[in-house]
Amino acid sequence: MDVKIHQEWKELLQDQFDAPYFENLIQFVKSEYATKTVYPPGKLIFNAFDKSPVSKVKVVILGQDPYHGPGQAHGLCFSVPDHIPAPPSLKNIAKEITNDIGSIALKTTNLEPWAEQGVFLLNATLTVRAHQAGSHQNKGWEIFTDAVMRKLSDEKEHIAFLLWGAYAIKKRDLIDESKHLVLTSVHPSPLSAARGFFGNHHFSKVNSFLQLHNETPIVW
Repeated sequence: MDVKIHQEWKELLQDQFDAPYFENLIQFVKSEYATKTVYPPGKLIFNAFDKSPVSKVKVVILGQDPYHGPGQAHGLCFSVPDHIPAPPSLKNIAKEITNDIGSIALKTTNLEPWAEQGVFLLNATLTVRAHQAGSHQNKGWEIFTDAVMRKLSDEKEHIAFLLWGAYAIKKRDLIDESKHLVLTSVHPSPLSAARGFFGNHHFSKVNSFLQLHNETPIVW
């Protein structure tokens, strides 16, 4: 499978790539791509890692697994390519940004501009079968992405972690909160957004935190 991943991540995660669980995971993923419709396209599985090298990461947003509709997933959580209509959660994210920072944000559904500024858009599970949410959970991806979160916490300082929804909030234990900012709320899904995602002001809080630590704020 022809995947792209930045060299900095290859070096940081070499112990994971060499681990037996990862070999089993890759065999499973290859088999799925060979016999089923699976998203995102194989070359984009590690797109978040390729667009946001370790040295640039200053914000982490954690999703659960990729969108499972045709053309939606491209390896960045909550993001879809430019020509794809915004899914409901992304619409709610855009709405909160506009309310929070007082400007019309998210002129595109493609969050690559965030990734290029160091917003690491990580899904806990990096692949999914078409139309089957959660179909690649508990195959090894979560071991890998938990290790990613832990390594970022250990190796870096002053990252803002955004954990939306019960699933993401459970990952809080992976983060050293003595040196990082952790912001939690309900998920931006229409099922929960009105119960605390709207009005969480996470985007302005992240930028205040970054400025406090002499980092350039994110252009949301």
